[in-house]
Amino acid sequence: MDFRLTPAQQALKEEFEAFFQEEAQRAPEGWIGGMFGIFESEANWAYHRSVADRLSKKGWLSLPWPKKYGGQEHSYIEQLIFNEVRGYYRVPGVDLWGPQIVAPSILEHGSEELKQEWLPRIANAEINWCQGWSEPNSGSDLASLMTRAVEDGDDFVINGQKIWTTGGHKADHIFFLARTDPSVPKHKGITYFVSPIKEGVTVRPLLFMHGKHEYNEVFFDNFRVPKTNVVGKVNQGWYVTMAGINFERSMIGTVSELQRDLEDLVDLCKRTQRNGRSLYEDPLIRQKMAQLDTELEATRQWAYYVAWVQSKKQSAAPEASAAKYFSSEMTVRFANTALEILGLYGPLKEGSKWASLHGKFEDLCQASLGGTVAGGTTEIQKNIIAWMGLKLPR
Repeated sequence: MDFRLTPAQQALKEEFEAFFQEEAQRAPEGWIGGMFGIFESEANWAYHRSVADRLSKKGWLSLPWPKKYGGQEHSYIEQLIFNEVRGYYRVPGVDLWGPQIVAPSILEHGSEELKQEWLPRIANAEINWCQGWSEPNSGSDLASLMTRAVEDGDDFVINGQKIWTTGGHKADHIFFLARTDPSVPKHKGITYFVSPIKEGVTVRPLLFMHGKHEYNEVFFDNFRVPKTNVVGKVNQGWYVTMAGINFERSMIGTVSELQRDLEDLVDLCKRTQRNGRSLYEDPLIRQKMAQLDTELEATRQWAYYVAWVQSKKQSAAPEASAAKYFSSEMTVRFANTALEILGLYGPLKEGSKWASLHGKFEDLCQASLGGTVAGGTTEIQKNIIAWMGLKLPR
């Protein structure tokens, strides 16, 4: 593959960089970025929403969409460049689910009425989504979910429970899967719904072990959803979820944000003295940081490869699984290594006057293990790589 950007792509990258560099200056005090940082304070949430409004006005929340629906028909590589630059500058503003999962699902499987109703609202950042997929007994084996949807006139009536619902306490809309036919094989009796969060939905917090509120559990109690809010066909929801593979899936945002974290760590080591010399001069510490840098560059190159495969209109499922597997496991190694380098100062939390970088790496250490589970566990990714990529027997 050719890793060079075209002149048009380079110009677009420079436009992204100018925008996000400026937006990064508006970050609230203590902002450390991260996928979940927007949920951790009202100031962070306000920052996220203000950037979302600016992005929507530029049309950057719908870069790869068809022009017919308000998109700019940019390529996977150009979407990757956007995600890479945004991640490096740690700027929020992109809803975790709407542009990346709901929109591709509607674009590929939704009726024209659904497209006209929902896509403009996603592109204009009017909606805050949460994802109702995982259940208490249906995590990695998502197809075993038990939430039921029963037809009643023009509606479906939903009863059941979802768990690990990121940002559910801030969301005003939810997309979810429910079982509409329990008599058929488990993959074939599931339906995909989109809906405002309203009467019949209860959201309760699930706190991280360090006390932060990002996850939730969601209860459906005779929750009514119009049949017009079904994406795709009834009982075909499992296949609708696969539409997300048509969105850039390289994990480049994680990689670029970690690259920025490494730069901060190197700078901190240069400024920190121990026994009369900087930490940066310690050969063991330099070796640890060099290993992180090597892994980050390898992951970045793989991310570009994933986008390149997608740009050839080929399925990149095993390649994307490899990117997710390696980046999530690498994040854990990164966080642990950073705490090792910082020594006894590493575990200090945000708010301590001795905490480095607002407790960035303490926070990352506690949160990163969740990334090896969320979005498909490491074990599931390995299975996809083995079955779909290497064609190994099941």
